[in-house]
Amino acid sequence: IAPGDFHMVVQRQPRGVVVKLHQGPQEHSCRPSVDVLFRSAAETYGGSAITVMLTGMGNDGLQGTTALHQRGAYVIAQDAASSVVWGMPGAVVNAGLAHSVVDLSCIAPEILKQI
Repeated sequence: IAPGDFHMVVQRQPRGVVVKLHQGPQEHSCRPSVDVLFRSAAETYGGSAITVMLTGMGNDGLQGTTALHQRGAYVIAQDAASSVVWGMPGAVVNAGLAHSVVDLSCIAPEILKQI
């Protein structure tokens, strides 16, 4: 949902959590980068976060998911069978970070089980 050429981050401020956009350096040749967003989510929400890694090429999101996982967040990855490209979720699964690996159609119910 981040617009092209902008990273998205979440930050806790006195009035609550806000979403901000910035044009920091590309990561993994990407802007926006999932890693940027997920690292900010790890700092802002820590172990109370639920993160979902969906289909995509490469391993963008692996570092951010690692940060979330280390803080106790619940990690869901889309399975290979329902992914167009299993690069990003596959990297998370292969790193042993996913608590759950599910078909795309089962992601929403899996999130609901965790809240």
